[in-house]
Amino acid sequence: MKILAIADTESSALWDHYNENKLHDTDLIISCGDLDPRYLSFLVTFANVPLLYVHGNHDDRYDTVPPDGCICIDDSVYVHNGIRFLGLGGSYPYSDGKYMYTEAQMNRRIRRVSRQLRRHGGFDVLVTHAPARGIGDGDDLPHRGYEAFFPLLEKYRPSYMLHGHVHMQYDYTLKRENAYQNTRIINAYEKYFLEI
Repeated sequence: MKILAIADTESSALWDHYNENKLHDTDLIISCGDLDPRYLSFLVTFANVPLLYVHGNHDDRYDTVPPDGCICIDDSVYVHNGIRFLGLGGSYPYSDGKYMYTEAQMNRRIRRVSRQLRRHGGFDVLVTHAPARGIGDGDDLPHRGYEAFFPLLEKYRPSYMLHGHVHMQYDYTLKRENAYQNTRIINAYEKYFLEI
């Protein structure tokens, strides 16, 4: 399965200069948050493949302008072609915002999906907006990652974790890919193609 992962910044190549050949072999699109809902609606319409998303910290706008035709997987396990995706959007709180969560709040969200995780026998891909603490996150409060993700990664050993939130231009030393135990961690900033 070929997946297009996107986050934070709309790709001019996919929006302003789109043509059908750019996504002709893509099977699924995953948004890790903070993207214009019209961009998501555009992609799901023209690529004609499912688009799954989690909320970023700036996605309060989805309440009034939802991304039409897209599937929100926040706080749920979603299965596509036998691959189990767990969605946990949002970021660490640094101001008022609907999709900002403390460490304790993120832990509560994870506990609430535990029944779904048991029913599905775990998950294969963790889709978040914020990264895990200390793995591709920032030193500042707004870009801090969550320690709450580590027990999930350790217990279920998913193949992938996809996140956004930390823009690649913030720091030239940022790596697009990291790893934690057996999990490949990918910052989906703007766009990233992967094969599962």
